[in-house]
Formats: sequence, structure tokens, C-alpha cells
Amino acid sequence: MANSRTGVDPKLLEILVCPVTHGPLRYDAERSELVSERAGLAYPIRDGIPIMLVEEARKLDDAPGAAPLAPKAE
Repeated sequence: MANSRTGVDPKLLEILVCPVTHGPLRYDAERSELVSERAGLAYPIRDGIPIMLVEEARKLDDAPGAAPLAPKAE
């Protein structure tokens, strides 16, 4: 079972969904991210806490360590 320093609790992963698509997320332990393949976004995990904000996500086609998405102008 994962703890707050090494990953995401499997029970939490079962209930979390992408805030954009409401679809499933895949845990990427190497990058410490929750990945939404459908949305093409990866949400960071900081100190064991998933940051499920679109403006904090990185696009999957970005290079590793790329800056988060900027909020869209309306």
C-alpha cells in the first residue's frame, strides 16, 4: 500500500477522476503524476496530494518538467 511519501493510496486512485473528462486516471510513479489519457493531461502529486487543477496540469506532449498550462483567457 502506498503512503504519502511514495505515492497515492490505491483507494483514493479508485475514486479520483479527471476534472476535464470525468474519466479514469493512471498513476505514473516515475513522474509522480496522475495521467488522463483522454484529456492528454498529467496532474502533479505534491507531498502525496494529487493537485487536480487544470491550470497545474501539464500536457502529455510537453517535455518532462514543462511548465503547467496557463489559464485560458476568456
